[in-house]
Amino acid sequence: MDSSKRSGKRLPAAAASAAATAARWNDRHNPIEKAKHWLWVIVRTVLVTGICFVILYPILTKLSIALRNKQDMFDATVVWLPRHLTLENIQTVMDYLRYPEAVTNTLLLSIGTSLLQLVSCALAGYGFARLRFRGSGLLFGIVIFTIVVPPQTIMVPTYLHYRFFDVFGLYGLFTGSKGVNLLESFWPFFISSGLAMGLKNGLYIFIFRQFFRSLPKDLEEAAYVDGAGIPGTFVRVMLPNAAPGIATVLLFSFIWQWNDSYFVNLFAPNYTLLARMLDLLPGAVRPEYVGGISHTSLYLNTGILLGIMPIFILYLFAQKYFVESVERTGLVG
Repeated sequence: MDSSKRSGKRLPAAAASAAATAARWNDRHNPIEKAKHWLWVIVRTVLVTGICFVILYPILTKLSIALRNKQDMFDATVVWLPRHLTLENIQTVMDYLRYPEAVTNTLLLSIGTSLLQLVSCALAGYGFARLRFRGSGLLFGIVIFTIVVPPQTIMVPTYLHYRFFDVFGLYGLFTGSKGVNLLESFWPFFISSGLAMGLKNGLYIFIFRQFFRSLPKDLEEAAYVDGAGIPGTFVRVMLPNAAPGIATVLLFSFIWQWNDSYFVNLFAPNYTLLARMLDLLPGAVRPEYVGGISHTSLYLNTGILLGIMPIFILYLFAQKYFVESVERTGLVG
């Protein structure tokens, strides 16, 4: 009796499975369904290929120009593949920009500011997310407001602040001078980044605040029960669980600092790679390198290709972690 009941229960399930299998087989072998499937595959392939071409077109163009000989610039038949392949342009631009020195300076500046912004913005984001005090909402609103304020509006006071740098007037009080000149160095970047007032720091504070708010409060309460204070909870509990937010802020900070030209030209001109690349603009290249004003675009495209190459290499290795970290920090969806 029991076996008959069990077999009775198995038969409908087996019949449903067989029916589903037959339906899938019919869908695969139905001419209309096959046509729909392959039509969607073709449309999807065309769309993806077109989008990829639009994105890669500037890079492919600059790569083609960088590998051309000067006489190919006047050959109308040369579109993508150079007729006279050469690496002379790359070597010329690297010598002109002092490429190894410029890349080293840019790396030191980008890594230093990224680490300082990570520490300062993580502390500020944790305070806004977990610590409640009077005026916290107003202060966070001011932080968000700094994201939309153009830096050009405070260019003059910012420049004068670091030209005559002083802390509460103490340096001038003891020395009698107007302050210390921090221009032509990386100190303005490091000081502003360490105080959460650097490039795009309002956005980084917002990212950390959103991420810390998403963590369960049970973690903090358990740490408080074990005797950990606010600093200990932040270092031992919150930061280890904030790896996606840390990766997002580090990548954003590094890339934006690498591509920055405004603050670099304001505080330390001709130090970084992008600042020196401005010398490749039309009319700025020295005659001994140009060989004629018509060749300026050739060197400019070559310099841009060399400038984006380190970022392109970084993206190849870090794009998986970057996409995952952005998804978990609440910036999308």
